Amino acid sequence: MNTANNTTNTVIKDTTANPAPLGLLGFGMTTVLLNLHNAGFFELNSMIMGMGIFMGGIAQIFAGLQEWKKNNTFGATAFTAYGAFWLSLVALWLIPKTSFGTAYASSEAGIAWYLLLWGVFTFFMFIGTLRLNRTLQVIFFTLTVLFFLLAASAFTENKSLHTFAGYEGIVCGLSAMYGCFAQILNEVYGKTVLPLGVRE
Repeated sequence: MNTANNTTNTVIKDTTANPAPLGLLGFGMTTVLLNLHNAGFFELNSMIMGMGIFMGGIAQIFAGLQEWKKNNTFGATAFTAYGAFWLSLVALWLIPKTSFGTAYASSEAGIAWYLLLWGVFTFFMFIGTLRLNRTLQVIFFTLTVLFFLLAASAFTENKSLHTFAGYEGIVCGLSAMYGCFAQILNEVYGKTVLPLGVRE
C-alpha cells in the first residue's frame, strides 16, 4: 500500500516596520545636542538630560528590542547598548546631586576610563560596519574617534581637546540623523532619495 507524504511549507513574512530610523534619530539628535555643549555653545542643562533619558536612552533601547525581533544582532546590540549608554551618562550627572550619591561622584579619571571602554566597544562595532553600508561606517568611525577624543581630554584635562571633540561629535550626530532621514525617505518613495552607500 502506497502512502503519500504531504509536506506543508509555511512562509512567515515580516510585516513590521524598520526600527533603525528611530534608533538613529534618538542617537543622532542627542549626540548633536550634547556636543554643541561640548563645543562650548551652551552649558549642560535639563534639555540635554531629558533628551538623554527619552530619545537617546528609551527610544534607542526600544529600537534595539525591535531589531532583536528582526534577528538583527548588530542593530539589537548597537541600539540597546547606546541607549543604555545615554541612561548611564545621565545617571553619572545626576546621582552625585542626590543626598545619597554625593560621596560617589566620579573623578575625571573614572570618567576617562568609562569613555575609553565605550571607545573600544565602538571600534569593534565599526569593524562590523565594514560589511554594511557607508553611512554606518561613517557613524561608527566618527563615534569611535569621539569617544577616544573625550577620553583623552578627560585623562589630560585638556579643554581645547574637549572642545575639538565637541565639533567632531556634531559631525557624528549629524551623520546618524542623515542615516535616519535616508532610510525613511528611501522607503516612502520606493527609490534612493538619499544614498546610504549600500555595498554591492
